[in-house]
Amino acid sequence: MSEIIKNRYEFAILFDVENGNPNGDPDAGNMPRIDPETGHGIVTDVCIKRKIRNYVEIKKAEENGYKIYVKEGVVLNEQHALSYKALGEKVRGSSEKPLETAITWMCENFYDIRTFGAVMSTDINCGQIRGSVQLSFARSIDPIMPQEITITRVAITKGDDAKNKNTEMGRKHIVPYALYKMEGYVSAALAEKNKSFTEDDVELLWEAIENMFEHDRSASRGNMVLRKLIIFKHDSKLGNAPAHKLFESIKVSKKENIKAPRSYEDYIVTIKSDSIPQGVTLIEKV
Repeated sequence: MSEIIKNRYEFAILFDVENGNPNGDPDAGNMPRIDPETGHGIVTDVCIKRKIRNYVEIKKAEENGYKIYVKEGVVLNEQHALSYKALGEKVRGSSEKPLETAITWMCENFYDIRTFGAVMSTDINCGQIRGSVQLSFARSIDPIMPQEITITRVAITKGDDAKNKNTEMGRKHIVPYALYKMEGYVSAALAEKNKSFTEDDVELLWEAIENMFEHDRSASRGNMVLRKLIIFKHDSKLGNAPAHKLFESIKVSKKENIKAPRSYEDYIVTIKSDSIPQGVTLIEKV
């Protein structure tokens, strides 16, 4: 495995959706998430982390050191038990102090734990890890106008209903178009503290972000595309500039006379490279 990262990073992701629901809200009938005060669309950090996890699982296919901790069909306590079994140690319960070697084992073997962190202090206690990578909520550049589309199905669910009707009705929520921006942070200090998250890990993170929508196609999510991955690499572990100043160098605006954007071409994205301070390198992956 390669060396622990020694550079702090900030990064911004621009992605869009066309005729789809990028992140449904279960508390609102699975409608697209929205800021009720401004009308801007929201996509949670958890939604994007899921896509990153899925790509890593596909790419690495349970390769040693790249297992995925949070995934469908697993019991987290059983994941914790793997560490004690591998170490040949007695399992520690939630009221006991976890073994440091168990925490280290979980970091070394599960990519998403050393990346995003995890609370593992449950019945089988493996402690807590604050991950080296943190994501904000994504927010649409402009307010969105979710639409509820009525759909029909010719197959009937219940036999009794077939006597009275030939079709069944349903609802589908979509956003006609929206461009979203998400900000992220990579801490070399946390990587050093946890003795995890390497140069190979951060390169895999960039690769996963670039490809996360390519392996997550769904009719309900419409057409989702990564438009830009903008990375700010600091020359030091603690960083050479405030994160908000670097993010402020990215400007996204609608083109003149565009009232309701319907494509990425309706926007202008500029990066004020002359405002980026010394000690920070701008990297554009997309």
